[in-house]
Amino acid sequence: MNRLLFEKTGKAIYISHLDTMAMFPRIFLRAGLQIKFTQGMSPHAYVSMALPLSVGMSSQCELLDFTLEEEGVALETLPERLNPYFPAGIRVLEAYDSSEKVKNLRYLHVNTRLEYDNGASDQCLEAIRGLFDRETILIEKKTKKGMAETDIRPMISSMGVSRISPQELELSAVVCAQNPSLNPQYLVKAIERYLPEYTPDFSKAHRLEIYDENMRVFR
Repeated sequence: MNRLLFEKTGKAIYISHLDTMAMFPRIFLRAGLQIKFTQGMSPHAYVSMALPLSVGMSSQCELLDFTLEEEGVALETLPERLNPYFPAGIRVLEAYDSSEKVKNLRYLHVNTRLEYDNGASDQCLEAIRGLFDRETILIEKKTKKGMAETDIRPMISSMGVSRISPQELELSAVVCAQNPSLNPQYLVKAIERYLPEYTPDFSKAHRLEIYDENMRVFR
């Protein structure tokens, strides 16, 4: 299986998942490479991404699986061939062959920065630490059957809360990536629900790494 590791930062975080998927076959074509397409009335490219990235979230560990029409292409040359054609903020870090199936991806390490216009007090820091030390954290979460009250605490493998600046705190969490999955946005929603007085004025999340069930880096 051919796979790309790429990052999505800067203004590129506002490109949707579907637009990102549609972009890759065009970028390959501009680089002189042809992605294989399905046959039939509505052909589509053999490309897939491991975990959809929410608009507004940045990442340095995105994976894209693909199949080329041409055989024998040196995968290690793809970053150099593809990167000149991407919009600013998207860059291929590595291209390689992998036997790891996406279904074996289990955990996501994500940092969420919380920004407070009037500063983040020590009381705010300790309150948020206490929140994520609870045994149960219930929030309204979207499920296949609609919105439901869900305990997200079992989906948080580890959590650290630290100060970045007088106005900023950071949540460093390892959460479930799939089956079930926990969108880092729900960490902020938990603060909004349980600690409304410490709701940040702005928050942004960044994916750092992905792991299998044994906490090995997934590639």
